[in-house]
Amino acid sequence: MILCNLYHHMIISLTPSVPDAEKSSKKMKEEYEKSFKKFDGLVKKQEQLLRVAYYLLLNLAEDLKVEMKMKNKNAIKMLVKSLERDNFELLILVVSFLKKLSIFVENKTEMAELNIIEKLTKLVPCEHEDLLNITLRLLLNLSFDPDMRSKMIKFGLLPKLVSLLNNENHKLIVLCILYHISMDDKSKSMFTYTDCIPMVMRMMLESPENPDIELLSLCINLAANKRTAQIICEGQGLKMLMKRSFKFRDSLLMKMIRNISEHDGPTKNLFIDYISDLAEAVLSPEEDDFALECLGVLGNLTIPDLDYELILKEYQLVPWIKKRLQPGAAEDDLVLQVIILVGTVCNDDISAKMLAESNIIHSLIELLNAKQEDDEMVCQIVYVFYQMIFHESTREVIIKDTQAPAYLIDLMHDKNSEIRKVCDNTLDIISEFDEEWAKKIQLEKFRWHNSQWLEMVESRPGDEMADPYMYPEEGYEGYLQDADILDHPDLFYPGPKDGYDPALVMDGHLTPEYIDENGVYGYGNEYEPYARPDSNMGFVNGGVGGGYGRGMDEYGPPLDQYGRPIQLDEYDDYPQNYHYGPPEVADDGEEGYGGYGYHQGMR
Repeated sequence: MILCNLYHHMIISLTPSVPDAEKSSKKMKEEYEKSFKKFDGLVKKQEQLLRVAYYLLLNLAEDLKVEMKMKNKNAIKMLVKSLERDNFELLILVVSFLKKLSIFVENKTEMAELNIIEKLTKLVPCEHEDLLNITLRLLLNLSFDPDMRSKMIKFGLLPKLVSLLNNENHKLIVLCILYHISMDDKSKSMFTYTDCIPMVMRMMLESPENPDIELLSLCINLAANKRTAQIICEGQGLKMLMKRSFKFRDSLLMKMIRNISEHDGPTKNLFIDYISDLAEAVLSPEEDDFALECLGVLGNLTIPDLDYELILKEYQLVPWIKKRLQPGAAEDDLVLQVIILVGTVCNDDISAKMLAESNIIHSLIELLNAKQEDDEMVCQIVYVFYQMIFHESTREVIIKDTQAPAYLIDLMHDKNSEIRKVCDNTLDIISEFDEEWAKKIQLEKFRWHNSQWLEMVESRPGDEMADPYMYPEEGYEGYLQDADILDHPDLFYPGPKDGYDPALVMDGHLTPEYIDENGVYGYGNEYEPYARPDSNMGFVNGGVGGGYGRGMDEYGPPLDQYGRPIQLDEYDDYPQNYHYGPPEVADDGEEGYGGYGYHQGMR
């Protein structure tokens, strides 16, 4: 009890009274306000000094050499650090300085390393119009870099920029920044989470005859994304766009519509109602950019239920197409779109037959010869052949009456991967229906895969190959020069005189390395059919008798380092099946054997 009372008195003695606590708190508050006021004054003086210093540096930076020296003195780092200040006058100067420096790649790279986008995010939007305007201009300069654009998306600048579209003072700059962001395919889908698409559609439809080019460019990029294209077409969107484009014959607006027509799904079926208008615009005497875009829209309409035959007949498109496919008859852009339209129309069997009977295939072949360097045009022409091969009514025309398969064989190994892919698929179909072309295609593929070996063999002089020791019984016969290379299996397998029976080779399924010098499967029945033997392979480290390289062969005489038999003493026991010719003088001047005639293992 005594200890508790003592503790209570100690607590009371240590605790100040209420008036004393209030006085102490009031005093601390006054000291804090005094210190903060003093600090605020120092900050204002510092910011004023920085503003004067930056202003002086900005004027000196008009000289590029001086600007480079500033960069070397870490001026960019100090400027980016100053973005953390709250003085809008200082910020305007700092952002203006950074905007001037951002036109150089080295400076932009350093700004990216200092995370300038993250620091600029707090300035968009802001209450000061001048600061907001200069900040947007700096962002426009930085938006030319793909990494900077991705950081704008990452730090949430996209919805902030979209909200500024309603501000007439900043609308044009914001449209330019949004256009740069929309250039990235991954960023296009991010626009669906903002109000950008309804806003730009309203701006487009309410604008005068010639809208801003920045607005049209943004809309064209957004229409290239499937999801954004669906949002554009919601309600009466496509109808209003078609009505406006035909009213003003706006080629850029029709390009936007053409991008919409590329996407599969419900949006493509909406164009069925406008086929008549598009066809009339294509056939108009004014072959301008607007007609070209309308032709591109027709070429994109790969709709299964669409009656292409009726369209060709009603608008007499076949003679128009044939005329445009003549070399030099039209501009390359128009010719390319015509070829794309032909490939689309050839989805229909009857329409493909109509085009084939009008001799369009020959026109395409002539065009292929004239435009061999244009990869896009070559690829589209090959795709037309691919489409026609599918139909029985046009397959015979291409295979029997034209040289299209020969051109496809020439393009089978083109440097363009897409052309090679379409050619391979088309030639595979041709091989299934025509044996003659199948052999030619097989031969060409063989020559391609074995081009180095064939070049080596064909380049050897005839006198060198016609060696009397190599062919003692018959003269040299040209394998490659006079006949089909695939008709000479003796290039790959030993002859019947070497113990090889051609009847044992089952349609060429056995490669040479499975065949030894005594038969197809080795000695007797030791190996199973199609089994790879462990040793005694023909054509492997070949010495005499299918040998093992230098040294003593298991089934033959000893060999030197060049694979030639070494002369033995007269008392050595020679195998009975060996007989050697007279010694010859080797290349190095020493005596060697170059005329031996061991027929069992000779190749």
